[in-house]
Amino acid sequence: MGLSAVLTRAAARRPRVLLVTTPGGTAARLAAERELRSRDWPSASTPAGADLMLVAGPDCARWDPALERLWRDMPRPCVRVRAVTADDVASVLDAGRTRLGVPGGPDGEGVRARREEDTDDVEGGGHARHREAGRQDDAHEGEHDESGVSDHEDSDADHAGDHGGHGHGDHGHGGMEMPGGLPMAGPGEDRDGLTLDRLHVPLGPFLADWPAGLTLRVVLQGDVVQRADLDEPAAGGPGDPFWSRPWIRAAAGEPVGVGEAARRRAAAHLDSLGRLLSVAGWPAEAVTARRLRDDLLDGAPSSSVLPRVERFARRVGRSRTLYWLTRGLGLLSAADARAAGVTGPAVRAAGGDVPARYRQWLTEVVDAVRQLEATGLLDPDARESPRGRWDAERPPSAALALLLPRLLVGAELGAARLVVASLDPDPDELAADRPAVARG
Repeated sequence: MGLSAVLTRAAARRPRVLLVTTPGGTAARLAAERELRSRDWPSASTPAGADLMLVAGPDCARWDPALERLWRDMPRPCVRVRAVTADDVASVLDAGRTRLGVPGGPDGEGVRARREEDTDDVEGGGHARHREAGRQDDAHEGEHDESGVSDHEDSDADHAGDHGGHGHGDHGHGGMEMPGGLPMAGPGEDRDGLTLDRLHVPLGPFLADWPAGLTLRVVLQGDVVQRADLDEPAAGGPGDPFWSRPWIRAAAGEPVGVGEAARRRAAAHLDSLGRLLSVAGWPAEAVTARRLRDDLLDGAPSSSVLPRVERFARRVGRSRTLYWLTRGLGLLSAADARAAGVTGPAVRAAGGDVPARYRQWLTEVVDAVRQLEATGLLDPDARESPRGRWDAERPPSAALALLLPRLLVGAELGAARLVVASLDPDPDELAADRPAVARG
């Protein structure tokens, strides 16, 4: 048996999975994270380290070029699968592992020799022919690369690895590009009057521990953000943001219990904390946050969850290392937050920096878990959704996302990732079709 065959069979037994979430795919992502953890399949933070690419969430033509770029960066042998719903996850993972280990691939020459331009996508347990990579490039010629971040970010960031990609650079140096499609940096003055290379880099839409579908285009000098612009989120997605469901239903006149809303709010904050802790380089506590989140979503009673949540809140809230790593980042006063239309934890976070926001989440998680058994009906105007007061026409995540460009200017690149994670706008709210959301 040749070396390639040995590696293929080893990958099929325990494939390294690159999990990519599309807007509207939160439920599928949560199911995928749990399933991968239960199978003990390792996660890949970059395409180069993956055997299997799992796309969680509905299809949208806007994201095809970015997904194709991630796919092309994966080493062969590899397989791509899609789980549109949570119920699809287990079956598509099984199908992907089977195809990864099958000697004969779709083109009759084995999975290892499969052509990029003629790949099959396992989708919901079935197969869907993908467009040819060449056609993708022609159809989207001139578009900005949105698959992730450039290799410059990977070398500068001090935290968790990102899904790979390329960025478009400044037009200096005659529009030349470096090998691999990376942009040539153009000169520009920084805030101290020094002339430093300037590089245009897209952050998003698919990075590890990043709001799915969110794209920020930043201008870097050295590793400092000089400018940041937010791409307009793509609307018209599923009108059912996962974390805000109880408030959407209550606003539509459906009776929703206070305890049910408290459970969803606590789980949402734990999901956000898991993302921030992963970006900050504390994977053990990120896993703890996600296990607590999953237990809450499974209906675990307050008596079994509360002691664990309190221990977690003490550990994270009192961590001096995490505090010193994040203090002073993303300063946002309560007055500025209210002026920008922000509600929810970001307004209540005294001090207004990253530590203030994650400590506010911890406080609200403990309070919400104590309310799991509460009776009474949810009043969506009196009790906020996880990101703030629910408004179908302008969901609370919209104000959070619009704040990001201003808060990132002057931050180092690694710090910028922490600022985004500490506000954590919900991509499902940003992408949802407004009339559909209003109808619930």
